[in-house]
Amino acid sequence: MSSTTAPQRRPRRRMPFHRWFAELGWRHIVGVLAIAFAVFPIMFVISASLNESGSIAAAGLLPTEGITHEHYAVMLSGERANFLRWYLNTIIVCGVVATGQVFLSLLAAYAFSRLRFRGRRGGMLAVLLIMMFPAILSMIAVYTMIAGLGEAVPLLGLNTLAGYIAVLMGGAFSQVWLLKGFFDTIPKSLDEAAIIDGASHWQAFRRILVPSMTPILATTLLLALVLSLSEFLLGSIFLTDDSKKTLAVGMYGMFSSDRSNNLGVFAAGSVMVMIPVIILYQFLQRYIVGGSTAGAVKG
Repeated sequence: MSSTTAPQRRPRRRMPFHRWFAELGWRHIVGVLAIAFAVFPIMFVISASLNESGSIAAAGLLPTEGITHEHYAVMLSGERANFLRWYLNTIIVCGVVATGQVFLSLLAAYAFSRLRFRGRRGGMLAVLLIMMFPAILSMIAVYTMIAGLGEAVPLLGLNTLAGYIAVLMGGAFSQVWLLKGFFDTIPKSLDEAAIIDGASHWQAFRRILVPSMTPILATTLLLALVLSLSEFLLGSIFLTDDSKKTLAVGMYGMFSSDRSNNLGVFAAGSVMVMIPVIILYQFLQRYIVGGSTAGAVKG
């Protein structure tokens, strides 16, 4: 019997440190710095919400005067602020505005991507130009329009959630270009094959194209929710009644009334606002990383 010897593995040469640092090492350092930069304000807010003192002078990265949950109890009990009412108003505003913005942007993006009509290029440029101007430039005009509208329809006037939602819906086309770019990456053969099989344009849009766009829809919905949640400028002008305020407007007013003693309560409210956003992001993350053409394969 002839015996064969297994080939010996050649020892791997370790990459010199200077070469490793030039190719990979600096990326680790940049990543650690970026994480520290992002985590620092979050740790500060969490620490301030748990700090027993609850004042600016005692704030730091770690609680210095004992850990307490009193600030959370104060916010939930409504002792210093109508927090639960603001939370409900924010859920209503963010849900309606985000859903409406994504839906209208989706319809407009479909028209610009799939249909050919007179004025298409001019409409796309008009949408782009409108997005370039900040909302503060039209604030006086919008305020006058809503004030006049409130005289005819009180439900849509100033100091109403419906009127505030109508104002925010003015930015409904903010996601058109992003959605249109994703529409352009989907082969037209998918909806053309559905139309040949007898489907209408609406059926092809709803059953073929929309399931293909689950990742970008999750992204745009999350962006719209975060933008609506953090909107403060227009809300501080249109919402003056305490029962109509959103979280951004109400918590800022509470904090500005006594900055030195309301930091702990303000931080506790911020943490309670932050938790649902993080949960929503974790839920939508599986759709964001999903396949871009999932559900659009014609059988």
